[in-house]
Amino acid sequence: MPNAYIVEAVRTAGGRRGGRLAGVHPVDLAAKSLDAVMERSGLEAKAVDDVVMGCVSQGGEQAMQVGRNAVLASKHLGEGVPAVTIDRQCGSSQQAIQFAAQAVMSGTQDVVIAAGVESMSRVPMGSTAMFHMKEGLGNYKSPGLEEKYPGIQWSQFMGAEMIVKKHGFTKDDLDRFALSSHLKAIEATKSGAFTDEIVPVQIETPEGTEMHTVDEGIRFDATLESISSVKLLNPEGTITAATSSQICDGSSAVLVVSEKALKEYGLTPLARIHNLTVTAGDPVIMLEEPLFATDRALQRAGMNISDIDLYEVNEAFAPVPLAWLKHTGADPDKLNVNGGAIALGHPLGASGTKLMATLVHALRARGKKYGLQTMCEGGGVANVTIIEAM
Repeated sequence: MPNAYIVEAVRTAGGRRGGRLAGVHPVDLAAKSLDAVMERSGLEAKAVDDVVMGCVSQGGEQAMQVGRNAVLASKHLGEGVPAVTIDRQCGSSQQAIQFAAQAVMSGTQDVVIAAGVESMSRVPMGSTAMFHMKEGLGNYKSPGLEEKYPGIQWSQFMGAEMIVKKHGFTKDDLDRFALSSHLKAIEATKSGAFTDEIVPVQIETPEGTEMHTVDEGIRFDATLESISSVKLLNPEGTITAATSSQICDGSSAVLVVSEKALKEYGLTPLARIHNLTVTAGDPVIMLEEPLFATDRALQRAGMNISDIDLYEVNEAFAPVPLAWLKHTGADPDKLNVNGGAIALGHPLGASGTKLMATLVHALRARGKKYGLQTMCEGGGVANVTIIEAM
């Protein structure tokens, strides 16, 4: 089967809710990452076969096919480049990578941009469902779904608390993990580890025009004491805002090409896509599926967890990567080495390509070979993508 290669992988620095990126329309924010992969690769628009863009809250400013709108708003793409917008919840743009790779590996396309965007400041999480319910336009839970899952309200927060209880974690376990996320992100920022992956975004501030280049969610003064003092989200639970992913604005993009395109356009591969896996399981605990998806991905790839040099496991809530480590027996020192969503933010539809940008550059910076990325997703679905750095 033909190979699929990653030749560019970029992301914007995250913006906090109501923060430095809140003044940027999500269509224009997405266009920034699309333009960055075009500029870095030197490709012309006519070379691009398709754009696959992840976005979860497809309403308001992110409605009406945000992927296509981002293409039209970009400086380097245009009317002749098609696009599609997809929703696989938090794994939307990781699925965009997998769809792009499948197109290339099938031989039907040669150059595909996988991307994602989410402005959680301008299109709040859950607003697309809540608006319609408030206006009396119905509920996503159909009679048939209610019959199968009576009285159940789908909640990632509840799923995370269920993982805590199932795997026997304590609040201190979660607090310490959250602190480690910030400490690693601080070190990565200060050392310049994010420089190659971050796309500067021009913003307006009270002090004037600036370039946004540093993830706004990082707590540079984080301590165990400050994290552990944050109020519980549920008085009977263990999770706090400090041990959850941060609401975030951002975009990201990954350029996926065939071997034919490498030669035709003189491109240099950063990585080869080694395995694509997606699985589904319990929709109530829902966030546990990356554990089992990883098992399947490794089996299909003929690999063991020890064969993987770095892991990116999305930090939707601290118990998710902790449960993943416990289940797989993976080396904690290889996990989210530059920090994760607890420190850097989780811009929903953009997180898949965001994590891939970080994984690709981290592997190359360390001279490592194999990387594994997995994402928990609403409804009990999980993606796993294994790459080989070139």
